[in-house]
Amino acid sequence: MSSPVVAHGAPTGFIRRYIFSLDHKVIGIQYYFLALFSVFLGMSLSVLMRFHMVYPDAKVSWFEKLWPTGAAGGIMTPELYLSLMTMHGTIMVFFVLTTAPQSGFGNFFLPIQIGAEDMAFPVLNMLSFWTTFLALVVMVAAFFVPGGAPLSGWTAYPPLSAVGPLSGPGEGLGQTLWIISIAIFCGASLMGAINFIATTIDLRARGMSMMRLPLTCWSWFVTAILGLLGFAVLLAAGVLLLLDRLAGTSFFLPAGLVVNDQILSHKGGSPLLWQHLFWFFGHPEVYIAILPGMGLASQMLATFARKPIFGYRAMVYAILGIGFLGFFVWGHHMFMSGMNPYSAMAFSILTMSIGVPSAIKTFNWIGTLWGGRIRFTTAMLFALGFVSLFVTGGISGIFLGQPALDLYFHDTYFVVGHFHMIMGVAAIFGMFGGTFYWFPKMFGRMMNETLGKIHFYLTFLGVYAIFTPMHFLGIAGNPRRYADFTNFEFMNNLMPIHKFMTHAAIFTALVQLIFVFNLFWSMRKGKKAPMNPWDATTLEWTVPSPPPFDNFAGKHPVVSHGAYEYSVPGAAKDYIMQSDPA
Repeated sequence: MSSPVVAHGAPTGFIRRYIFSLDHKVIGIQYYFLALFSVFLGMSLSVLMRFHMVYPDAKVSWFEKLWPTGAAGGIMTPELYLSLMTMHGTIMVFFVLTTAPQSGFGNFFLPIQIGAEDMAFPVLNMLSFWTTFLALVVMVAAFFVPGGAPLSGWTAYPPLSAVGPLSGPGEGLGQTLWIISIAIFCGASLMGAINFIATTIDLRARGMSMMRLPLTCWSWFVTAILGLLGFAVLLAAGVLLLLDRLAGTSFFLPAGLVVNDQILSHKGGSPLLWQHLFWFFGHPEVYIAILPGMGLASQMLATFARKPIFGYRAMVYAILGIGFLGFFVWGHHMFMSGMNPYSAMAFSILTMSIGVPSAIKTFNWIGTLWGGRIRFTTAMLFALGFVSLFVTGGISGIFLGQPALDLYFHDTYFVVGHFHMIMGVAAIFGMFGGTFYWFPKMFGRMMNETLGKIHFYLTFLGVYAIFTPMHFLGIAGNPRRYADFTNFEFMNNLMPIHKFMTHAAIFTALVQLIFVFNLFWSMRKGKKAPMNPWDATTLEWTVPSPPPFDNFAGKHPVVSHGAYEYSVPGAAKDYIMQSDPA
């Protein structure tokens, strides 16, 4: 098959070129910087939360200026803490983990890696970004409305999220804006998912069979399918929740509910219905966040080990298996809900089964490294860090997949440590690795490797220092979502661990300034990048850095090789490009 000529011409004006661009590369960069803004906003909220946890009575004058009612006298209230927690989780999950690996890197590199000139639907691509941007604006606006941001957590469980201002500050207009923002984000994600699927199926270059696709493309493709099925359900759930709040319906609100001494007139609804709908999206969302990182790790490990990826077909089937099984395990988030023990057993068995394709990927990564001539670039270090964090976070997930153990661990810091490891920082390490790996192609310059390695080692130590102790706190019974632990005598001995984690969090947050400096300094002053600085094999390394508007300057590539032909006996170099003649 050959990629057809894209229907739009090269941009001429500033607005069309850089703002409302139809070029998939510009849109990918727009998504990347939206996620970069979001990650620093979300990280700042987490530092404020950690500070309050260990210094709950500290008076901070600018707290009162920012939140006159939520921090009267400069002391943060529990309600303000919960609103920071809600917004931290929401911004990180939706506007960072869902946005940067898929919409950022995927938009930029999917068309080039498959030999296409653009995405299948360029206008839809532009609309998906600006819809995402609108969703972020609406979400951030929740901070500035009367009552402030919502406090129902990033999962927004009813009835807390459904009854309106009665249930607390932030549950009025702030919660309504939160739901509207998520609904807008769902629409943007659906547009993006359709585009990714159509592009992968229809626009591959001649010779680019599905089994010659780089694993990055496979991960973006399966992630798009997960997004198409998952975000549609969340959108419907959000509309129903909005109707409960604004139109008097009772989808999630039962009869006889008393809130703040008021009997509510709702009847017949089920709060558990929201949990089923939310987690039917929410567990595939974990893989929406982590699958692109898996594809990136595979790409970087093969490139810098100078070896073909071990078991390419097994890796593809593992990605498909993770995507398929991801829709059958949502119930493990609900073991505490009073579900039938037989249902819990079924969900537990399915949860354990999803560890099989994950283990296949992990062992294949080790097999790829075994006997390789490893180049320890910054990108490679972040790929290795990704594998480390993925395995560490996955091991703790085995415990949470057992209903008997989850009943104890569910509301403790054990869960916080688990999902931050496997879903949060593992995915972010994938983003860091992808930035160092593809920066030369995106901006035509090299990032500083020395600064990159300093940033990696300090961040790697920092995230383990933050999240490993959380597992021990969970075993000790330390509950999550509490704003202040100092009033509980049984937790007095745990406070030194909280202080250690808080100082580690502040340290790790400051270390990220090294990355920001390296990123922006390298865009202007970095060493000029050659066309293929990593001696890689995929199609993006056959075009100039940065690529021209239509990627291949009108010449459609013909693919004759797989994506990972390294150290081929008898070859002139230790790699063969996908577009080299057969």
